Amino acid sequence: MSAVIGLEDGTILKGTGFGAEGIVCGELVFTTQYTGYEESLTDPSYTGQILMFTYPLIGNYGVNDETFQSDGVKAEGLVVREACLSPSHHLSTRNIYKLMEDEGKPGISGIDTRMLTIGTREHGTMRAALINGSDDGEEAVRLAREQPDISSLDLISRVTCKEPYTIESQVKTADKKHVVLFDLGMKKNISMSLLKRGVDVTVVPANTPTSVIEDYNPDLLFLSNGPGDPQNAQNAIDVVKDLAGTMPISGICLGHQVISRALGADTYKLKFGHRGANQPVKDLESGIVHITSQNHGFAVEGDSFDDTDVTVTQINTNDNTVEGIEHNDLDIFSVQYHPEAHAGPRDTEKIFFGKVMKAMGGRV
Repeated sequence: MSAVIGLEDGTILKGTGFGAEGIVCGELVFTTQYTGYEESLTDPSYTGQILMFTYPLIGNYGVNDETFQSDGVKAEGLVVREACLSPSHHLSTRNIYKLMEDEGKPGISGIDTRMLTIGTREHGTMRAALINGSDDGEEAVRLAREQPDISSLDLISRVTCKEPYTIESQVKTADKKHVVLFDLGMKKNISMSLLKRGVDVTVVPANTPTSVIEDYNPDLLFLSNGPGDPQNAQNAIDVVKDLAGTMPISGICLGHQVISRALGADTYKLKFGHRGANQPVKDLESGIVHITSQNHGFAVEGDSFDDTDVTVTQINTNDNTVEGIEHNDLDIFSVQYHPEAHAGPRDTEKIFFGKVMKAMGGRV
């Protein structure tokens, strides 16, 4: 099947289509990881984006639904140098061709992903259109240029849960803890990391008001990852403002940005974002550099906090962007990276979730 991808700067690349026939638009973003493609494709944070892998071969160990981070593929489309038709893994139930077909999402292979990655690094993230079933590059460029900027889109409402639900941990503990998890586009492994520590988790939609959170009387409020510009998560920002000082509050990725904005900080769009499983993060207290998994296009402006009691605790050693914050007087802390990441790395999972447990007075 013929396929083409067009970018807003006029770039056109023709290749071989796979998955579903059709047209999708979104930001073209790249990730440097070479494993974990199932986790990435099903990560709700990729909503509104066409995902490109820099690693040249994707799909070689097939697809196992147990690794999904949501109920299906959330990236709008997939761009790879080569997609593996005949995977080899004992847990694989289908190949990546079948996954994209089943999910109704288009993919394109056989194109120069290195050139596209270099272009993105030099010029910044660009809007793109992927057409599967046609090689009309001019149409793809036109569609890319016509789509709105990602900051103007309400992507959270597309991925948050519709109704609250509670998951009870099967781990027996003497003092059971309860977390309310604000679903801004939650990865499954965030709730799994809490559940395996004996914590019951109530997941609530992104439009949940402060009064409902208070009625749950949780031991901690947790804000998840999610797609898009953090300034569009205004309800979550307001809830954090209302509850700061009344209960421990923590968050990951978009949740980190939301908490930072609630504490008076500004956020801004990165040139091409941090997406991959090899991002170095330095803890400023210990001096240790951790290798982390990340997926975000926005960052916190570290010098912009209204509250002078907020400390930047971790930074990205590649570009010095803010990776972690902590309030000096209140039980509020968050990180930009994904400590719960599977397929990995998992260097920071015990550290971060140990701190979450400590904030609740629970077993670390």
